[in-house]
Amino acid sequence: MDSLVKNILNYFEYQSIDQSPLGFLEPYIIAEAGVNHEGSLEIAKKLINDASEGGADAIKFQTYRASMLASKDSPSYWDTTKEPTKSQFELFSKHDKFWKKEFEELKIHCDSAGIEFLSTPFDIISAEFLNDLMPVFKMSSSDLTNKPFIQNICGYNKPIILSTGASSMHEIDDALKWVSEFGNKIALLHCILNYPTKDSNANLGMLLDLKEQFPENVIGYSDHTLPNEMRNIEIAVLYGARIIEKHFTHDKSLIGNDHYHAMDIEDLKKLGSRLSHLKKITGSVKKEFLASEIISRKNARRSLVAAKTIKRGKQITLNDLTWKRPAVGISPSKVEEVVGCYATREISEDEIIKQKMIDKGYIKNGR
Repeated sequence: MDSLVKNILNYFEYQSIDQSPLGFLEPYIIAEAGVNHEGSLEIAKKLINDASEGGADAIKFQTYRASMLASKDSPSYWDTTKEPTKSQFELFSKHDKFWKKEFEELKIHCDSAGIEFLSTPFDIISAEFLNDLMPVFKMSSSDLTNKPFIQNICGYNKPIILSTGASSMHEIDDALKWVSEFGNKIALLHCILNYPTKDSNANLGMLLDLKEQFPENVIGYSDHTLPNEMRNIEIAVLYGARIIEKHFTHDKSLIGNDHYHAMDIEDLKKLGSRLSHLKKITGSVKKEFLASEIISRKNARRSLVAAKTIKRGKQITLNDLTWKRPAVGISPSKVEEVVGCYATREISEDEIIKQKMIDKGYIKNGR
């Protein structure tokens, strides 16, 4: 996957979307670094380098101020055995130090590393300065019902990638109606808003429902399951996910935040290898025989064969015929065309029947 070749804007060209339910279309991979930089520009740049080396097409951060995002009494919604902080305000306050200057620097580093820069804004101020740095906006599932914020983002006249975690179809419909008033292109990412998401809760089949309900929109998948073998992502791609987002870290052993359900550079490389193999074995979605099967079509299929000696001039019946390999004579699919014909010469038992051995008008023509 060459991050210098892919362009996220290409994934919003609706006419290129394959509407078939299954098949392989190479996805756009977003490494969701979030705030796993822990407030360090050095670590953030390492995340960028790792994501680029690992084969991601984009790296995405999160931009917010805790005071604009959560009230001081906002409770947690994550696994507190992995991230013990029980207050959203307290947790977000630990990771909200990057702002305009830092993200401009990270954008420059992304450009030099050959990877697209993205960051999810969580407020109007961050959206304003991020607009100059990104080709599209990514919006969190948590803002799917945030009408004034969605309308604000639409005002930048850029495509939007919207996660749909913890939402109903009615809520998704509402969000799309708000966006449609502005005319922005929009991609919908299937997402389960659990941190982490159990494999049993992944519900990848919902991708098919999103494709059916919203055929004019790009559909993708934001994965919060533990990395492991990441078979979930392979299935999601086969189900039609054109954009894949997965949390990303430089060290999965770190406690707290999003490290514990994130992939690292080795996972990312493994994912790229798996997707390349998946593309290879998926091949065409149109059924047809391959050049490599021609010899099998010839030698493993059957021909009509004389079940007994057929005398010259005899009208052939079904009892005169059997079918055996190879397929160098008349195919059994043409049996009705052979029955009723006359043998133009004696056909020996077990001899493969060919067109020149039979004639429909043998007796009539006096031959």
